[in-house]
Amino acid sequence: MDSEALVRDHTIYSCVMGSRAFGLATDTSDTDRRGVFVAPTPLFWHFEKPPTHVEGPAEEQFSWELERFCELALRANPNILECLHSPVVEYADDTGRELLALREAFLSLQAHDTFTRYALGQRRKLEADVRQQGGPRWKHAMHLLRLLMSARDLLRTGRLTLDVGDQREPLLAVKRGEVPWPHVEAWMARLATEADESVDGSPLPAEPDRPRVEDFLIRVRRASALQADPDDERVQGVVRGRGLRQR
Repeated sequence: MDSEALVRDHTIYSCVMGSRAFGLATDTSDTDRRGVFVAPTPLFWHFEKPPTHVEGPAEEQFSWELERFCELALRANPNILECLHSPVVEYADDTGRELLALREAFLSLQAHDTFTRYALGQRRKLEADVRQQGGPRWKHAMHLLRLLMSARDLLRTGRLTLDVGDQREPLLAVKRGEVPWPHVEAWMARLATEADESVDGSPLPAEPDRPRVEDFLIRVRRASALQADPDDERVQGVVRGRGLRQR
């Protein structure tokens, strides 16, 4: 069993992301899949550890090992937090459903900083495109506007909502290049200001509930260790697939 087999055999949660999760899909949209897998605990007893993430096995599929996923979520990584709130869940076992039940524990005011920094980086890339090519990549501009809306509403309400609702058509107009760049710039600036103004009075806590998340991770690791059979061919297959030798 190779790294991709960890995804096939040990996924606890998988969802659809991208335009199909944001309510922005068109006939030509890809289906981006994201997931979380739990590497069997015995794999951590070797010098070479299981992968923290795996691309594939399907196209447009990317998965994180549970611990790495939780670490990033606790840091308010925008992409990870959005995975936990996808409206299109394709699979969740008991552990995956418990992870979903924890999603509020990951939310905090740290999201203001991480979403803002991510948005600023994307904004600079768009501005570079305008200088070098005479115009932005309109699809990227659309998604940046969507991210800024999501950040503002998260800070205002304490809830992370991905679907853009009645903003679908205005955003798709941006994607089609029908909105002049100065108007898009002004829209981005307004959303960023509204997000900043929403920090004071936000219902979000200052910090995520790290002890609650850590308790969950420890219980998952312990359960995996107690259930592990040292002669389990699946575990042995992962080890062999990663080039490790059993002693």
